Amino acid sequence: MSQPDSDAQISAVRAFNRFYTRKLGVLDQQLLKSPFSLSEARVLYELANRQEPAAKEIGIELGLDPGYLSRIVQKFDEDGLITRKPLASDRRQYRLGLTAKGRQAFARLDRRSHEEVAAELAALPPGDRARLVGAMAAIERLLDDTRTPPPAILREPRPGDMGWVVQSHGALYAREYGFDAAFEGLVAEITARFLASFDASRERCWIAEFDGAPVGSVFLVRHSDDVAKLRLLLVDPAGRGQGLGRRLVAECIGFAKACGYRRITLWTQSILVAARNIYQDTGFVLVASEPHRSFGQSLVGETWELEF
Repeated sequence: MSQPDSDAQISAVRAFNRFYTRKLGVLDQQLLKSPFSLSEARVLYELANRQEPAAKEIGIELGLDPGYLSRIVQKFDEDGLITRKPLASDRRQYRLGLTAKGRQAFARLDRRSHEEVAAELAALPPGDRARLVGAMAAIERLLDDTRTPPPAILREPRPGDMGWVVQSHGALYAREYGFDAAFEGLVAEITARFLASFDASRERCWIAEFDGAPVGSVFLVRHSDDVAKLRLLLVDPAGRGQGLGRRLVAECIGFAKACGYRRITLWTQSILVAARNIYQDTGFVLVASEPHRSFGQSLVGETWELEF
């Protein structure tokens, strides 16, 4: 990444942080017109959703300074919001719980939060709501290294997916391999042909979806009565690292066998190392290779086949 690109991305993240901080009302001393600051509200939330946690556990979870957390706990105690029980193993540490007054305070805060978010979403068109929630899920997934993401799902294509396949291939191959617009044109031809002559009994397209967004694709199409052709295998960077390419190829193999094909063939390029490794690991054999000049690059095209 070049320095100007890096600086621009850093500025964009900082600008978003400032915007979202203002949006949350963190710059106000009180959150959602309640008596609580953001940190106090987070502590209250943890107390309402855990079974008598130790104060130290909450501090670690929220990344709060022990002294700051101690002042919050003391304030809550003075206001009659919490109970404190010394730990048997260390009487300097306490297990915390909410009193009836504390539960009422949390319920009011939780209700206000729900109502405010509902109002924010209601002001947006349905499509924008879905995009907002999807973007938030992506931010959480990318920045929270303790969260175990759910596996991607494989599904049939929906309206709009073929456009995504064309655009994603064009953008990714230009960015990672320097391919020109001719490659995007080829992908557009393949998808148009698939839609125009689709045979549901012998052909399939799978779209991989993660956090509500497409992150991968593969096509299995009829080449002849005995031979199927695997095409347009793609895994977006957002879907990498979970064996998704292998899952997509395995779906093609299973479907081809069920249809009675005797062989799967595919054409790829020698520079597509990750894809070649998948083909080799799943039993495909390299049967031909030939240098060629395509897509603005000097390439080595390869034909791989899998016999049943």
